[in-house]
Amino acid sequence: MTSPVAETMRAWRVHSPGTRQARKFEQAREAVPRPGPDELLVRVLVCGVCRTDLHVVEGDLPVHRPDVVPGHEVAGRVVATGAEVLDFREGDRVGIAWLRHTCGVCRYCRQGSENLCVAPEFTGWDADGGYAEYATVPAAYAHRLPDGYSDAELAPLLCAGIIGYRALRRAWLPARGRLGIYGFGASAHLAMQVALAEGATVHVLTRDERARRLALELGAASTGGAAGVPPEPLDSAILFAPAGELVPPALEALDRGGTLAVAGIHLSDIPGLNYRRHLFQEKQLRSVTANTRGDARDFLDFAARHRLHVVTTPYPLDEADRALDDLAADRVHGAAVLVP
Repeated sequence: MTSPVAETMRAWRVHSPGTRQARKFEQAREAVPRPGPDELLVRVLVCGVCRTDLHVVEGDLPVHRPDVVPGHEVAGRVVATGAEVLDFREGDRVGIAWLRHTCGVCRYCRQGSENLCVAPEFTGWDADGGYAEYATVPAAYAHRLPDGYSDAELAPLLCAGIIGYRALRRAWLPARGRLGIYGFGASAHLAMQVALAEGATVHVLTRDERARRLALELGAASTGGAAGVPPEPLDSAILFAPAGELVPPALEALDRGGTLAVAGIHLSDIPGLNYRRHLFQEKQLRSVTANTRGDARDFLDFAARHRLHVVTTPYPLDEADRALDDLAADRVHGAAVLVP
């Protein structure tokens, strides 16, 4: 049985994006939203803090919805359903992720690449997200969550985990291959565990000493500085840090035929590349654009079969601004999560 739905809730809104001193990012009390006919109303139990949220708050990503509530890693429970919803009921444990809606009719949707839809909508960018006590989600884009995890552990799986999983697939890591991971935060520490479970050797390169220690604890074969040289040539690499200056050293670290996947939605400018040194011998540079619902199902099924070690740093919902500041300054251990 679910508890009664409140009439009002706390929610953070991005009234004016900008840096810490310039932005207007405030919490207020407002009416709880009502679900549409095909939507769920979800009580937010935990919401992960993603670097994409930081890009929205700071203005790196252009405004799609004025005064939006950010947050797209929601672990919660259904407290109300729209009249057309058949697959969920009150009390169900569900997740809300980044991908909120696709058109279903463009050529990308028809070919199974809904992450490239020409008219998509995203949680916390096009529609209000989870930096609040309640949130809505179209039932067709809500996710069943695996058992055996706490709410705080589940929240980061819904973006950090899913996008890390897609980035790993985009990196075309061969069986028992050698993977390099550049940057080691919420997404990277989950993607590494998937790669290790599949037999890979993983080398982690990051500027943060505490992150290097965590990587070794989780099974990395080696760690080094962000622009360091791994101890062996790489079959594949994933760049999680939003730092374009790391693209050349990551490409240079690849063996012949290797692939570098860039996992972020935002990246600083990439310096000039030297064709012979960085791309010759059939090296590949690939981007990652959102994810499909199929990616989410595959990853959550993997998480159900393989118990992942999810490292989180909790913050009260009232301190969402501090959580973002800590994320920007690389002070977060693992994944930051907001707990209403």
